[in-house]
Amino acid sequence: MENDLGRGDVGRLVRAIAFPSMLAQFVSVLYSIVDRMYIGHIAGVGDLALAGVGVCGPVVTMIGSVASLVGVGGSPLMSIKLGENDHAGARAILANAFLLLCVFSVMIVALVLPVRREMLSLFGASDATLPYAEGYFFVYLLGTPFALLSTGLNSFVVAQGYAKKAMLSVVLGAALNIALDPVFIFLLGMGVQGAAAATVVSQLASCIYVLRFLFGPRPGVRITFGGYAPRIMGRILALGFTPFCIIAVDNVMIIAMNAVLQRYGGPERGDLLITCATIVQSFMLVVTMPLGGISGGTQTILGFNYGACRTQRVLMAQRHIFLLCAGYTALMFVLARLLGPLFVGLFTTDPLLSEKAMWAIRVCTLALVPLGIQYEIVDGFTAIGQVRYSLPLSFWRKAVYFAALFALPALFGAEAAFYAEPISDVLGPVCSVAVYLLTMKKLLLRREMSHLAQT
Repeated sequence: MENDLGRGDVGRLVRAIAFPSMLAQFVSVLYSIVDRMYIGHIAGVGDLALAGVGVCGPVVTMIGSVASLVGVGGSPLMSIKLGENDHAGARAILANAFLLLCVFSVMIVALVLPVRREMLSLFGASDATLPYAEGYFFVYLLGTPFALLSTGLNSFVVAQGYAKKAMLSVVLGAALNIALDPVFIFLLGMGVQGAAAATVVSQLASCIYVLRFLFGPRPGVRITFGGYAPRIMGRILALGFTPFCIIAVDNVMIIAMNAVLQRYGGPERGDLLITCATIVQSFMLVVTMPLGGISGGTQTILGFNYGACRTQRVLMAQRHIFLLCAGYTALMFVLARLLGPLFVGLFTTDPLLSEKAMWAIRVCTLALVPLGIQYEIVDGFTAIGQVRYSLPLSFWRKAVYFAALFALPALFGAEAAFYAEPISDVLGPVCSVAVYLLTMKKLLLRREMSHLAQT
């Protein structure tokens, strides 16, 4: 094991797992950003093609959220079992999670493929952008099994302390994607379909890497066959429902944003504002994906020590994680203002679109530091199996977002929709901090009393 989850220095342990996890998520953002960057520069149709792929983005990520349903649902349970020194239970969780990922991969392709055009039209594609959206989505959908297996199983690599191995699987895919994008898009003349094909090939490479590791001799818990149990699958899905909902609803938020911008922007400005939103969403991915790497990757530390009833280590680890999350989001707040124009320039050279996208980035990043605190509170509760707190806290922030999203444009015009993000990033964390302060120490004390009663 790369890291001793139960006895290593807590600060060093948090950094040793958080930084590779953060870097892995940052690199994974390159999948979408590099695609969009090249697509935005396709001669003659770049802006329309970028808007079409922007419509696909939330749908693709929503499908990928199934990986979190299983991976982030099962890996904390496995960490808790390892903390309890129950290796047979840990193997059973991984075996059932692997089966779930395989089944869901096939089901998604079978269910979504026949209705893809209707989905994309419903989620904001116009007559002009639908051909580009469908071209990208059709190819990407065929690679769904690789995406779900590589992402979902990577959580179980991190859960065993192999954060660097998990990072390498993501880096492998991202590097391959960067190399293949210009070849498929421009050299082979495949356009948006080439961008999707490059992503699928890259995800296949990551999938093979993760499978070889988890079937190999090195990890303490490897993928095995048999021992499937509805009870174990139910526990995985119950715990994974929170991260699944967070990602799924985040993408419903993007879909709703596109629909609102199309409605209130009208035929003249709708596609331009959706293209603008696509650029903003790309920047927000640079914020939220690595942030999720910090708070999600370190769940294994919290889960292991919670399972081992070392509750003071849980609190110590969370303090370090809070500081990392706040520091990262503060840095991104500054970079949004200093380097925002350079980021926007990766996607477009149109001066009107560039000005509008830069303004929207500044608006959407107004409350990044509270958002960092929100991520760790929700992921911290999930790590110790307390879905009854993490799920409502996540839904509260989403509810605030939706209320603002639909109210503001109706009152102040289409551009006001972008203010929904900072409003939810303030009101959501305020509630989460209050719940955390009132409940976390009580939950850990209850865990200690339960452990004493059993011994």
